[in-house]
Amino acid sequence: MSVLAVKSLSKSFGGVHAVNQVSFTVARGEFLALIGPNGAGKSTCFNMINGQLAPDSGEILFEDKNIAGLAPRDIWRLGVGRTFQVAATFGSMTVVENVQMALISHGRETYGLWRPAASLHRERAIDLLAQVGMREAADRPSRELAYGDVKRIELAIALANEPRLLLMDEPTAGMAPRERNDLIKLVKQLVVERGISVLFTEHSMDVVFAYADRIIVLARGRLIADGDAAAIRENPQVQEVYFGTGKTFAHAQGAAP
Repeated sequence: MSVLAVKSLSKSFGGVHAVNQVSFTVARGEFLALIGPNGAGKSTCFNMINGQLAPDSGEILFEDKNIAGLAPRDIWRLGVGRTFQVAATFGSMTVVENVQMALISHGRETYGLWRPAASLHRERAIDLLAQVGMREAADRPSRELAYGDVKRIELAIALANEPRLLLMDEPTAGMAPRERNDLIKLVKQLVVERGISVLFTEHSMDVVFAYADRIIVLARGRLIADGDAAAIRENPQVQEVYFGTGKTFAHAQGAAP
């Protein structure tokens, strides 16, 4: 059974077809990468799935429920987590308080607090921080964290609503190569343990080819390829839209920093 089924999804801005009749599925427990060159339509597609943009046409079925056009908060409450390309936390709060706020929202307690928020769900928040390797930083102000650690806090926040689908927009953006691999390895471990499905966009091809179960490729708003790493690496159309003639993904990976 598919956790997510995108059917004939389209979105235009003026005369530009940013996403044009795109269809794909995400299976339960699958780690699916959505890639494409700049301007391919990845962000537009991603933002429609998350509810930040309403599609012009098509369906987005999450566990057979059409969520197209719903608000991001409503989609989150259904069990869809999200991380962002530029990670951010509430700098004035401690690390654990950031996670507690996500748990309070998940419990629908935001408007019914009768005791200090800092006392709610602390144990569960600490557990989530331990899972992402940030237990020791629980009581530090978030503004003091290095960017790679902020990404880990964002992951803990995304897991707070016990998602069945996790959307990750450029999860390793802005990170050094070692940090990239450490984070994506952690994500893969956590989602496999929980049976969470993941759809992620990523520019780092070393991350994509090393960790994705399957890869789908967009170019000029259309889906042009769907397969495992070996099939995508050797796909002539994918090589053409990324590199032009004469280059392959194997060469690109060898040149990766």
